[in-house]
Amino acid sequence: MDTSENKMPSGRKDFFIMERIVKVGIIGCGGIANGKHMPALKQLPNVQMVAFCDIIEERAIKAAKEFGTPDAKVYTDYKELLKDETIEVVHVLTPNREHADISIDAMYADKHVMCEKPMAKSAADAQRMYDAAVATGKKLTIGYQHRKKPEAQYAKKYIEEGNLGEIYYANCYALRRRGTPNWGVFLNEEEQGGGPIIDIATHSLDLTLYLMNNYEPECVLGKTHKKIEHPEAGNIWGDNGVSTTPLEEAAVAFIRMKNGATIMLETSWALNIANPIGEGNCRLAGTKAGLEINGGLKINKVELGRQVVTDVDLSAGGVAFYSGASATPPVVEAQDWIDSVINDHDPIVLPHEALVVSKILEAIYESSKTGKPVYFE
Repeated sequence: MDTSENKMPSGRKDFFIMERIVKVGIIGCGGIANGKHMPALKQLPNVQMVAFCDIIEERAIKAAKEFGTPDAKVYTDYKELLKDETIEVVHVLTPNREHADISIDAMYADKHVMCEKPMAKSAADAQRMYDAAVATGKKLTIGYQHRKKPEAQYAKKYIEEGNLGEIYYANCYALRRRGTPNWGVFLNEEEQGGGPIIDIATHSLDLTLYLMNNYEPECVLGKTHKKIEHPEAGNIWGDNGVSTTPLEEAAVAFIRMKNGATIMLETSWALNIANPIGEGNCRLAGTKAGLEINGGLKINKVELGRQVVTDVDLSAGGVAFYSGASATPPVVEAQDWIDSVINDHDPIVLPHEALVVSKILEAIYESSKTGKPVYFE
């Protein structure tokens, strides 16, 4: 084989040279497919996108022309796509309500599955997905690409070396000031299952649990808010009737883990705050030091009797880090995922981890409705 075709763009020193082609089917050719998954997969020389499915056939045709092989097939019924035995991997990029059934059908059709976040609309559906992965032995991962940010990877290694000590307190946040998505099915409760909790807080909570390496919640106390009369005013995506949505605009939650650690979660699509914080950010406090991910990485500790804050320079790359304009978190996520299929190792996001995220998010909604904490077994 001519390995020269398997080289990534200059600066990509950590790309694994892979020896065989993985054929991928795309189910759902909407915004997240075009904005994240298909462009990322297109950069991997050992991936061929050979099938595209969408209930709107024109979208599948467009995706096939832009990202597919010359003979790529187009479907409007995902079950027909799953009959193709040459397809090894399926990306499920549909509204949340459809994640579980499609992913489960795909695994029982002998496909490995990358499903976009959140794992499912409900914790029960997420559990079904996990059970199917166990029963079939197929790989199942969820699209939490913030784990692959350079600051997250550096923080993970820093923590694993014991530099934070015992992590007993954390904040995870995903706060927009006026940023309610008003296209597609984002405002459809039946299709999506919720607002900013399930849309953007899911990223921050996943990253927090990943860095803490703690997936044993004890209880959750949460409260959702829908208070602003006209959240569409000043909305960064314009006025599209967003004030009529039944979904929450903001939410807060207190999460207690079984080992005594606590997590404070804050999220919003619309909230009157001056300094919003994007998704995939968190703050951790340990017995030795702390760190914060928010548009970079800060580490705080005490040295020689003085408080010290360090801004970590991640611009140069290094072992397990990726330099070069093309090495975005979605590309690195796709690279790790395909490599896990070829070389049969665990993907960075395991299904039982994503299941815990879904259970906690659902507990926030339940707690808000009942006014009581939700306890886990």
